[in-house]
Amino acid sequence: MQDSLSGIRVLDFSTLLPGPLATLLMAEAGAEVTKIEPPGGEDMRRFPPFLPDGSGACYRLLNRGKTVRELDLKAPDTLALLTPLIEDADVLVEQFRPGVMDRLGLGYAAVAKINPSIVYCSITGYGQTGPKARKAGHDLTYMAESGILGLTTGADGLPILPPVLTADIAGGTYPAVMRIALALLRRTRTGDGAHLDIAMTDNLRPFAWWAQAIHSATGKTPGPGDWLLNGGSPRYGIYAARDGRAIAVGALEEKFWQALCAAVNLPEALRDDRKDPAATRAALAAAIATRDADDWRPVFDAADCCASIVERLSDVIRDGQGSLFGLSR
Repeated sequence: MQDSLSGIRVLDFSTLLPGPLATLLMAEAGAEVTKIEPPGGEDMRRFPPFLPDGSGACYRLLNRGKTVRELDLKAPDTLALLTPLIEDADVLVEQFRPGVMDRLGLGYAAVAKINPSIVYCSITGYGQTGPKARKAGHDLTYMAESGILGLTTGADGLPILPPVLTADIAGGTYPAVMRIALALLRRTRTGDGAHLDIAMTDNLRPFAWWAQAIHSATGKTPGPGDWLLNGGSPRYGIYAARDGRAIAVGALEEKFWQALCAAVNLPEALRDDRKDPAATRAALAAAIATRDADDWRPVFDAADCCASIVERLSDVIRDGQGSLFGLSR
C-alpha cells in the first residue's frame, strides 16, 4: 500500500504529534508532504532524546520523508509565498487553536478561494466550535474530559497515568488519516473539497462504547473494576507470574476460558467464574504465580487460550513483529 496516495500533495502546518504522525502515515503511503515550520523549526526538534548529530529523535521519527520549509506565518509576504503551494495541494493539515489560521489569512474560507477542491483538516482538542473550542489542553487533559481516564484506578485511588498518548494518536492522528482518505475518495466523485473538524476529545468517546451500552440498557454508568473489560471479571485482567512479570489474560469466550483453566490446572469447582468471581480470580492468580513468565509462554501458546506475557518494549522493538512504521529501522 506504499503507493496508495501517490501523486497526492500535502501541506502540513502541524506540530508535535497528532498532525505530524498523520502526515507521516500519508507520506509512507506515497503522498508528497511539505511541512511548514517557523524560523528555527518547530518545538519537537528540541525535545529529547537526541541523536548523535544533535537532532531530536522524536522529530526525526515523525518527520522523515517530508520536505521542510521554514516560514514566518506572520510576515507580510508569507501568503504570497504559500499561494503556489496551496494551489497545488490536495490536502492541508493544521493543528492550531480555532481562529489562528483565520487571523493568518490561511483559514479554510480563504484557502478554499485559492483552491476550492482542497481537503482542509483541522486537528484540535475540542473541535472548531463550542464553549471549549479555544481551551488549552494536551493528551492527558483530553483523556480526562472524555471520561475514559476516570475508568482507571491506581493503588492510591487516583486514575492511572496512561503510558501512551491515546488522545493524540487514536483521537487525532488516526481519525485525521481516515477522514482525509474518505474526503479524497469523495472528491473523485464530486470534485468538492472539504473542511474536516477533528476533535480529539470527541473521538475518544467511542472507546467507552460498552459504558454507553450499559447506560442505555440499565441507566447506570460503570466505574473502575465493575464490568467485564475493566477488571470486573477474572477472564480479563493482569496477573503476576512467579518472577514478577505480568501476564495478560483475555479469555472472554468460553472455549478460551476453558482452555486457560485447563492450562493452569484450575480446580473444576472454580471454572464457572459466575458463581464466585473473586474466588476464581484468587485461584487463577495463585496458579499463575507458580511459574515464571517464560515458563508460561509455551504453555499458553499450545493452549491457544488468549493469554500473553506483558512484553518489555525494548524486546518488542527488536522483534520483527514489532517494527513500527520505521521505529526500528
